[in-house]
Amino acid sequence: MGCSLIRTSEDEESSLPGRLLHLIGNVADNNFCDLQVKVNKFLERESGSKYSFILMVSRDQQDISCTVMSDKILEERISFPIQSNSFTTAIKEKRSLTLDDIKQDQISVIENSLGCVAESLLCVSVPKKEDTVSMIVCLLNKKSFCEEDEKLILNSFRPLAHILLRTEAHEEERRLREECQSLLTVAKNLFTHLDDVTLLLREIMAQARHLTKAERCSLFLLEKERNELVAKVFDGNVAEDGTETTSEVRIPADQGIAGYVATSGELLNIHDAYSHPLFYRKMDETTGFKTRNILCFPIKDDKDVIGVAELCNKLNERCFSSFDEEIAKAFAIYCGISIMHSLMWKKVRDAQHRSRLSNELMMYHMQVPPEEVVKLTEMVIPRPDEDFSKLTFIPRSLNEQDTVLAVISMFEDMGMIHKWRIPRNTLSMFVLMVKKGYRDPPYHNWMHAFAVGHFCYLMHKNADIMGNYLYELESLALFVACLCHDLDHRGTNNNFQVASKSDLAALYCSEGSVMERHHFAQAMAILNTDGCNILENLSRREYTQCLDNMRDVILATDLAHHLRIIEDIEAMQTEGYDFKNQLHHQLLMCLLITCCDLSDQTKDWKSSKKIAELIYSEFFSQGDLEKAMGVHPSEMMDREKACIPELQIGFIENIVLPAYKILVSLFPKVEATLNAVQTNRLFWERMRDVYKRRYSCSTSSLDMFEDESLEQEVLAALNYESD
Repeated sequence: MGCSLIRTSEDEESSLPGRLLHLIGNVADNNFCDLQVKVNKFLERESGSKYSFILMVSRDQQDISCTVMSDKILEERISFPIQSNSFTTAIKEKRSLTLDDIKQDQISVIENSLGCVAESLLCVSVPKKEDTVSMIVCLLNKKSFCEEDEKLILNSFRPLAHILLRTEAHEEERRLREECQSLLTVAKNLFTHLDDVTLLLREIMAQARHLTKAERCSLFLLEKERNELVAKVFDGNVAEDGTETTSEVRIPADQGIAGYVATSGELLNIHDAYSHPLFYRKMDETTGFKTRNILCFPIKDDKDVIGVAELCNKLNERCFSSFDEEIAKAFAIYCGISIMHSLMWKKVRDAQHRSRLSNELMMYHMQVPPEEVVKLTEMVIPRPDEDFSKLTFIPRSLNEQDTVLAVISMFEDMGMIHKWRIPRNTLSMFVLMVKKGYRDPPYHNWMHAFAVGHFCYLMHKNADIMGNYLYELESLALFVACLCHDLDHRGTNNNFQVASKSDLAALYCSEGSVMERHHFAQAMAILNTDGCNILENLSRREYTQCLDNMRDVILATDLAHHLRIIEDIEAMQTEGYDFKNQLHHQLLMCLLITCCDLSDQTKDWKSSKKIAELIYSEFFSQGDLEKAMGVHPSEMMDREKACIPELQIGFIENIVLPAYKILVSLFPKVEATLNAVQTNRLFWERMRDVYKRRYSCSTSSLDMFEDESLEQEVLAALNYESD
C-alpha cells in the first residue's frame, strides 16, 4: 500500500491501529534491513522494551536467522539450526518463550550482537499458514512481559508479516539476478587464463568460494589412466615445489565424497559432514580444521566427468542452499569448458617445447658416424677381467674411449645380449648414441653414467641379483636406466630449471622431477631412433613393462623421490625381502639405482675426493649463474660460503650411509661398499678440522683441492690415530 493512499486523523494516529497504519505507510519502499529497523523501533515504543529483533525461519524450515537487532544491522547474520536450538519450541508448539526457555549459549550470541545483558525476553511465533511459522518476534529487557505484549506482536504482524516476507522475497530475487551477472563475469575471468593451467585452477577456486561464500575449496582433476583424482589446489593455493604446499594429493577415483561425485556424476550437498558415511574424519583430526558442511559437484566435458570441486563450510550459514547448488551446476559448465581448452592449449605448448628441445639436442650433438658403429660392432667383446668385477674397482680409471666396449662387455657378461636377442650392431649404435647424448659438465657426464652402470653390473656379479631378487627383465631395465639416467644433463638441478623458467621447466614442472623426466624422454628418443632400439625383440608386454620400469627407476634418481620412499624401503628391509611381492621389487630397484648413482662414495679416498671436486665445480657454476640472475644460491652452490668437508659429511650421514646400510643388510656380500663409505666419512671429518683452521678466510672452497700439504696433514692425522 503506497504512502499517498494513507489518510489518517490525529485521533487515528494516537491509537495503536493508527500508529500501525502509519508505520505500514512508511515502510512500503524500504529494503529488508531498513524495514526491520523501523519495525523494531515500533515494537520497542509500543511495548516499552529496550530491544527487539526478528528471527526469520528459512523456507525449508531448517534454520532461523537474524540480520538486524534493534536498530543495528549486523555485519554477519546470526543463524541457528532448528533441530538443535531453544527456539524450536516456539516453532513446533507455537507458544511463546521467555528467557528461561533459551539456552545460555544462544543467549550469549544475542548479548554479544546487541552489546547488552539479557534480563528478560519474550519470543512469539508468527504463523505463515496453519502448520508453519514464518518468523519469531523477540522483545528484550522489559521489567515484566505480559499477555498484552504477546497480543501486540500478533496483531501488529498480521499485516507486517506479509510485508516482511514480500520484501525478503524481492531482495532474494534481486540477489539472484546479481549472482547470475556475477556468473557471467566469472566466465569472462576464467577464459582469460586458458594459457596457464595453474592460474586457471587458482581462478576457479577463488571464484567458486566467492560465488558460494565457502570457507575452503579443493579441485580434483580425474586421471582416467590411473583411475585417480589428483588435487593440486587447496584453499585457492597451487601446490608447487617450495611454495604453498609440498606436493599434489592423489586419491582413488571411487572413494570418499569426491570419488562418489566423480563416479556418479551427481552433485552432493552434505549439511552435516560428520554424520555422512563417506566423510573421512582423519583429515580434520590431522589438520585441526573442522568441516561442517560440504558442497561437492562434478566438472564435465561434453560427455564425461573430468574433475570434481569440493567446497567446505558455508560462511555465516548452516549449510549450502539449493540456490548454491544451482550456481554450482552453472559454474561447473564454464569450468569444464575452460579446463578442457586450457589442457588442449597446454598440449600445443608442450609440443612446441619438445620441438625446441629436440632441435637444440640435434644442434648440440652430432649424429654417430656409421664407421664408428661398424668398427665397434666388429670388435671382439672382451671378457671382463677379475679386477673389473671387484667392488673396489674404479670405473673412472678406464680411458673414456674404452668405456663403450666395456659397456658391451657388461651386457654380454650378464647374458643380456643372448637372453633378449639384441643385435650386435643395434647395441653398438645404442651405446654410442647414449654416450653422445651426454653433455660435458664437470660431473654429470658420460663417465658418471658409465660409473653408475658399472656399479649396477657389480651388484649383479657380487650379489646375484638377477633371478634371485629381480626378474631378468627388471635387471635389463635397471642396467639400461643406469646408463641413460642423466642423459642431456646441463649441469644444473631442478630448482634452477624452475627458477630460470627454462623450456624444460615449462614442459615438466607441473609433474615434478624436471630433469629426471627429461632424461627418460631422451632415453626414449634414442630407443626410437632407427637402428638404436635394443628392446626391439621383446614381446609387446615385455616391451611395455621394461619401459615402465626404466621410467620409474630414472625418476627415482631424484633424491627428493628417494627421501619420500625411504620409510617404505626401510619397512621392506624390516619385513624381509619377498620375491613374490611386486612392491618389494619396485622399492628394491629404486634403492639400487640410488646406490648406483652414489657409488663414487664407495671408492677409495683419492677417488672420492676427486669426485667431490667435480661435483662442487658443477655446483658453483650453477651458483654463479644464480647470482647473475639475482637469486641467492644455497650454501652448497655458493663458492664463497660453502664448507665442502662439512657439506660432504652431512651428505654422507644423511643420504649415503642410510642407503648403503639398507643395501648391505639385504646383500651382506657387498659389505665392503659400506666400509668404504664410513672410511671416507672419517677422512672428511679430519679434512674438516684442518680446513676450518687453514681456510677460514678463503673466498673459494675449491682451493682446498689444489693444496697438497692439506692432504698430507689429513693423512698424517689419520696415521697418528691408527697408531
